[in-house]
Amino acid sequence: MAIEVVIGTQATIQFDAKKCVHSRNCVLSHPDVFVPNLQGAWIHPDAQPIEELIRIAKNCPSGAIRVTRNAKSDVTGDVQSSDVFPLVNTVRVRENGPLAIEAELQIKGQPEPSPRATLCRCGESKNKPYCDGSHVMAGFVASGEPMTVSLEALAARNGPVNVLPVPNGPLGLVGNLEVVTGTGRTCNKVRETHLCRCGRSKNKPYCDGSHIAAGFQAE
Repeated sequence: MAIEVVIGTQATIQFDAKKCVHSRNCVLSHPDVFVPNLQGAWIHPDAQPIEELIRIAKNCPSGAIRVTRNAKSDVTGDVQSSDVFPLVNTVRVRENGPLAIEAELQIKGQPEPSPRATLCRCGESKNKPYCDGSHVMAGFVASGEPMTVSLEALAARNGPVNVLPVPNGPLGLVGNLEVVTGTGRTCNKVRETHLCRCGRSKNKPYCDGSHIAAGFQAE
């Protein structure tokens, strides 16, 4: 499915339906910009100022929405796009849902276009390593509130984070990263970790090797 590109007077919105997890932050906050269930044009960049469009994109956990200020825009401002790397890298554990990561993000060493992505942890996505919403139909149940472990401060809190899906195994993550619960509590700080993506671990969100007995298969 092609990425939709809608050019407005001052800003351009890109929408990647394949990465959308239907969190509906965009529709609920600004139904004047994103008008679902319509035939024809449903994205309207001129309905809000650039700063608000960028805020909407930054609130999209999957990175499906990206906003860029047009080169010929006559509206001045410091922020040129929504693709700004965070000062603190985080992976947020969603209740009964995916892992929402925000960082200078790489997948298998290749830079991602957006610093945000939602990664499958139920094992059912057809778009691995990304979430495609399959956890809902699968009835996936997993806490978004893992226990806090002994924390040590990281020497740096930002920088590149490389996501390395292990064949038939977990998601390897390498880089400065804070693991954050669904309610916003930092429960771990890591430089390297392996997070479950088969949905069977007894120690979620971390891998405990359950993918082996489960016969999990994924590239």
